[in-house]
Amino acid sequence: MVAGHLREKNGFFHIVLNYKDIQGKRRTKSISTGLPIKGNKKRAEAMLQDARKNFEQNEPIESNDILFTEFLLSWLEMMKNSVEMTTYAAYSYCIKSSINPYFEEKKIKLKDLTPKHIQDFYQYELNKKGLSANTVIHRHANIRKALQHAYKIGLIDYNPADRIERPKKGKFVGGVYNQSELDSLFAVVKHQKIELAVILGAFYGLRRSEIVGLKWEAIDFEKKKLVIKHTVTEVTLDGKITTIAKDRTKTKSSYRTLPLVAPFEELLHRLKAEQELNRKVCGKAYCKDYLDYIYVNEIGERIKPNYISQHFAIVLKNNSLKKIRFHDLRHSCASLLYANGVSLKDIQEWLGHSDISTTSNIYTHLDFNSKVASANAIMGVYPS
Repeated sequence: MVAGHLREKNGFFHIVLNYKDIQGKRRTKSISTGLPIKGNKKRAEAMLQDARKNFEQNEPIESNDILFTEFLLSWLEMMKNSVEMTTYAAYSYCIKSSINPYFEEKKIKLKDLTPKHIQDFYQYELNKKGLSANTVIHRHANIRKALQHAYKIGLIDYNPADRIERPKKGKFVGGVYNQSELDSLFAVVKHQKIELAVILGAFYGLRRSEIVGLKWEAIDFEKKKLVIKHTVTEVTLDGKITTIAKDRTKTKSSYRTLPLVAPFEELLHRLKAEQELNRKVCGKAYCKDYLDYIYVNEIGERIKPNYISQHFAIVLKNNSLKKIRFHDLRHSCASLLYANGVSLKDIQEWLGHSDISTTSNIYTHLDFNSKVASANAIMGVYPS
């Protein structure tokens, strides 16, 4: 087996192989692993051993001979320790379920990948699989980020993803409930397990992760306020669902304090009493892992995020209510605030948006009444 060692260069591990050519002259071959130095020494050492074992003098290993699909998997492994688990899970799902299955049959080397190859993939996703432009844009973001890394470490001369035409992003159209529809919804969920989620989604505009992550310590009954600071999400990684709880919201702006209104305070007191009763009734069978969480079931288990979306759809269907997504309750909250004269800045802070343009782009087109009022205001100048 040929001799070799690792070398650190420009923040990355490189493999250096030492061998003799056919004339007996000593040669060295440097191969970039594509792995940053921090946290990747064991992986780099494993790659070194593989390179030493598979090295052939007359056909030395070239890092730029790697297939595009192989590079994506290598990049994905590197990202595991560099990003949030939720972000990594999204990268993994996109690459393993969509990008690589398409490119595996084509056997395209990373160095040979062209903008047309990528553009053809996007057209396939749009026209053959019928995916939305927004979904394909997410594919593009993953591909471009990975290829930018390949360009940065010298595996390719340019980023081909920079030379394609991205699909035009579809305009958001959210389904919303008006006040009357919300009243009907509140009536049918009264005293049901889904009630807490509906109230928090429709009145407070909370995201699903924020609802499941709400803890008793976040409620200040004395000062009449609640703090949104903890989230619980579920991700699917290699076919397995993993729950992630963290003391951090989606963005810095998502960390916010909201007023504790009387009806919601009454609901919280009722839920607290129910939990204490359930704990006594269940005894040792009661789960004590989630005592600090508000949203738990009868035996103390924390409600799963997917339960909310799935059960919400069932409630709507069983009660012949208009079909909307659970997240659309957040949109309903925003549109009602806007229709009642609440400023975009205040809505932004209520919902926890980091950028007011997000609030404006998503919600202002939902309120038709304001447009009617504008039309009535200028009726005096309409020609008779």
